[in-house]
Amino acid sequence: MAFCRKAHYVYSGRLPSLERKLTTTPTFFKSQNMQDEKKELERKNAAAEAVKHIKDNDIVGLGTGSTAKYAIEQIAGLVQQGLKIKGVPTSEKSSALATQLGIELIDINDVEAIDVTIDGADEFTSSRELIKGGGGALFREKIVASLSRKEIIIADSGKYVNKLGKFKVPVEVVPLAFNYVQKELAKHGGMGQLREMEHVPFITDNGNYVIDADFGLIADPAELSRTLNQIDGILAHGLFINLATLVIMGDGTSVQVFE
Repeated sequence: MAFCRKAHYVYSGRLPSLERKLTTTPTFFKSQNMQDEKKELERKNAAAEAVKHIKDNDIVGLGTGSTAKYAIEQIAGLVQQGLKIKGVPTSEKSSALATQLGIELIDINDVEAIDVTIDGADEFTSSRELIKGGGGALFREKIVASLSRKEIIIADSGKYVNKLGKFKVPVEVVPLAFNYVQKELAKHGGMGQLREMEHVPFITDNGNYVIDADFGLIADPAELSRTLNQIDGILAHGLFINLATLVIMGDGTSVQVFE
C-alpha cells in the first residue's frame, strides 16, 4: 500500500467474413474489457481496505453508487462472520441492498454521530476535495458525511484529478425553484442542464430535480461551494469540501491512501 499526502476499426474497403466476425474480438473491445476489469479490481481493492476501519458496534454510513456497492457487500460478509454494526444508508438503493444482505439499519435521526462512512466519489483531488452526486444521492450523502467521525472515500484511479470540474457539479434543486436556480448558476459561470432518465426529469429520493452544472475546471472549489450554498432553492450541491478524512484509491493491484 502506498500512502499519499497532499501531492503526493478502421474500414478496409471490404467486409470481413461472417465466420471471422463471429470468432474474432476486435482489439478495441479487448482493450475496453481490460480497462473495465482493471477499474472493477481497483474498486474492490479500495473497498477491502476501507472496511478494515470498521469495528464491532460501530454505526456505519453506507454510501451510494457502483463503488460503494462493493463496500456494502464486503460489510455484509463481515456481518455474516459475526461483526456487529448498524448501518445508516445514504439512499433508498443502498437501504434496499443492505437489507437484502442482512445488515441491520438504524434511522439517521436516532444517532448522535456515525463512526465511519464508506462512500464513493465522481472526482477527487490529492487534498481530498470531491465532486459527488453522480448517483443522485448527494443531499443524503452530505448529511451522513457531516455526521461522520471518519468519512472514507473509495475510488478507482480514473477518479483522481488535479483540478475538479471535468465532471459536472450535481445540484439538487426544489422543482419550484428550477428556473431561478438555473439562472443563478449561469451568473456564476455554470451552464446547467436538467438531469433526465428516459426523457423525463430524474427525481431524487427527496422528490427534487438535479441540475448538472458545468463550471469548467474549478480554480477554487471552496469558494464555489460557499457561493452555491447562498442560492435559494438549492438543497445541496456535489462539492464536498473538508468532509473526507481519507481517500482510498485502487491503483492496479494495490491501493493508495490520501489523507
